[in-house]
Order: sequence, then C-alpha cells, then structure tokens
Amino acid sequence: MDRELFEKTVQQAAAGRGCSVVSIDWNDDDNVFEVTIDRESEPVGLEDCEFVHRAVLAAFNRDIEDYALTVGSLGMDAAEADELLKSIQE
Repeated sequence: MDRELFEKTVQQAAAGRGCSVVSIDWNDDDNVFEVTIDRESEPVGLEDCEFVHRAVLAAFNRDIEDYALTVGSLGMDAAEADELLKSIQE
C-alpha cells in the first residue's frame, strides 16, 4: 500500500470533518492499520470515523490491497469502535 497516499487520504478526510489525525499505526505483517482522530471543538462522533474510513475505502481497492482498517478517536480504542460499528450494522 502506498503509505504517502494513505496518509494524505486520511489527513484530507479528517480535515473535511474538522478533525485532525492523532496517529496512524501500521502493522505491515498483517496489513492492519489503525487511525486515531480528534477534534478540539467537540467530541469525535461515529460519523466522523465512518467518513474517514469510507474515504480510504474509496481510495484503495481492498481486493488489490488486502488490508484491514479501524478508525477511532481518543478515548475510544479500536475494539470499542469495532463493537460500536457491529451494533449499528445489526
């Protein structure tokens, strides 16, 4: 995966929601990426995380890139974000 394009995509999507990127954790062995975003003016919502996630999905073909991505906020770890998304999808 092109890290520069990935980071640019994440940065632009987060900025589009008024958020900033706190961290991007790379696990190249498993192609698992965890993004953490934050916002000074108000709490980050699920919609913000979903917006960033969808921006990455639009930029990279998962059939070609084969990666897993979690987008969360400060105060919500990846496991909590996954559980919240599962409950919403059900």
